[in-house]
Amino acid sequence: MDLSPSGEILMSGIAIQMLHFMNITLLIIGNTSETFVLEGYDVFMKRLKHYIKVKEIIIPDIKDRKHLNADQIKEKEAVLILGKLASSNYSVLLDERGKEFSSVEFAGFLQKTMNAGTRELFFVIGGAYGVAESVKQKADLTVSLSRMTFTHQFIRLLFAEQLYRAMTILKNEPYHNE
Repeated sequence: MDLSPSGEILMSGIAIQMLHFMNITLLIIGNTSETFVLEGYDVFMKRLKHYIKVKEIIIPDIKDRKHLNADQIKEKEAVLILGKLASSNYSVLLDERGKEFSSVEFAGFLQKTMNAGTRELFFVIGGAYGVAESVKQKADLTVSLSRMTFTHQFIRLLFAEQLYRAMTILKNEPYHNE
C-alpha cells in the first residue's frame, strides 16, 4: 500500500479490481427496532454494493432470555456465532477492547486483507452483553470502533458507515476528509 504526500492510499487498477473478489459478511446478533438506525444502516449498505459484495447474517435474539443471566446468554449466542464461521473465514470481532484504527488505517487493513487473497471476511457484532470468550478466541482480529460503549444496534450503523468510508478511501473518492 502506497500513500500520497497528503496521506491518501494509492491503489493500482489491479488492487481496485480485487475489491470485487472478497466477500464481506456482517454477522450480527439480534434485530433492531430503532427506525433511525435501520434507515441509516440501509443507506450505507446500498452504497456499499457499488464497491464490494456485503451480506448480513442476523442471528435472532435468544428466546426466553429473561430467565438467563448475561453469561448464559453469551454462551448460547456463541454457539450460534461459531456455527456460522468456517475455519477458512477471516473473522474480525468488533469489541470496545480491540485494536483501534483511524479510518485510513482501517482502509489499509481491508486492502492488505484483500491483497492476501482473503475471499470471505466476517465482521462479528455481538449482542447486548458482548460475546463469550470462545468467540473472542476464534476471532483472527478484534477491532474497536471506539473505547466508548455503544448499543449493539447502533454499532451496525456506525460500522456500515466506516466500511463505506474505507471503500471511498481505497477508490480515492471525495467522501473522506482528513
